[in-house]
Amino acid sequence: MKPPEPAHLPPLAQLHAFAVLAEELHFGRAASRLGIAQPPLSQQIRRLEDRVGHALFDRSPAGVTLTPAGRELLPAARRTLTGLSDGLAAARAAGDGRTGRLRVGFAASLALTVLPDLLRTHRDRLPGVHLDLREMTTAPQLTALRDGGIDVGLLREPPSHDPGLSFRTLLTEPFVAVLPAAHPLAARTTVPLAALADAPFVLLPREAGPGLHDRITALCATAGFTPRVAQEAVEWLTVCALVESGLGVSLAPAGIRRIALEGIAHRPLEPSTARTAVAVAWRTDDGNPLVSGLLTTLTAAPATGT
Repeated sequence: MKPPEPAHLPPLAQLHAFAVLAEELHFGRAASRLGIAQPPLSQQIRRLEDRVGHALFDRSPAGVTLTPAGRELLPAARRTLTGLSDGLAAARAAGDGRTGRLRVGFAASLALTVLPDLLRTHRDRLPGVHLDLREMTTAPQLTALRDGGIDVGLLREPPSHDPGLSFRTLLTEPFVAVLPAAHPLAARTTVPLAALADAPFVLLPREAGPGLHDRITALCATAGFTPRVAQEAVEWLTVCALVESGLGVSLAPAGIRRIALEGIAHRPLEPSTARTAVAVAWRTDDGNPLVSGLLTTLTAAPATGT
């Protein structure tokens, strides 16, 4: 036996040949399993033995058996081959978009509408993909998309153009008037938007969601007034709580009706054509297959706008 070769890992083909021969203990059967002739198999085993510095098999007229060195090497060889197989399978799954972690920003008002169907459908389609959900208003979502902080955004009233980002409208949702339960207009089945002209408003600050803020003020302008903002709040739950306390009224997407507070009333608006857009956003040049997978899920998930 030659002196051992330098201590670096043997070629995988040698380990594979060794493991198959260790199972068959017959050069002919092992070569057949490997799809090679016996001489190349013998050469692979001999090279591996040279690398180890000891014989791995006893070859005798009675048959082929593992030596102590061969018995010691076999578990490590199997672990290496299994680890490689598992690694290749994991790499294929990641490359296909079937496993991995996707960072998704979402507007709080979608937590009770779009998000539940999305999570169910995506979990059924791609159970190996973990969605890392981050509650964010529209403006921070756009910043996080540009900076690489999130991979996909679910937001309201996307900008008409944002270099490097793509948008797809998922649904449109009507606005409702959010009123204190004791407000005189709460007795009506629908509320003319112009009837809110003299009321103080509780609104999201413009910097949190410029598109949605501008949409609400534009609707008020069409009705002939500019909303008098008495209080701002970033979260819709806070908006509703402030309305309940009597600080003002608000306009909100209809999904806000799922926030159950006894002291507020939600009423459809007149005109009923007042709606807000819900969109998905992503980096245009993002080749991440997980992003494509989520976009497909959003196509498959049922829309929940009314």
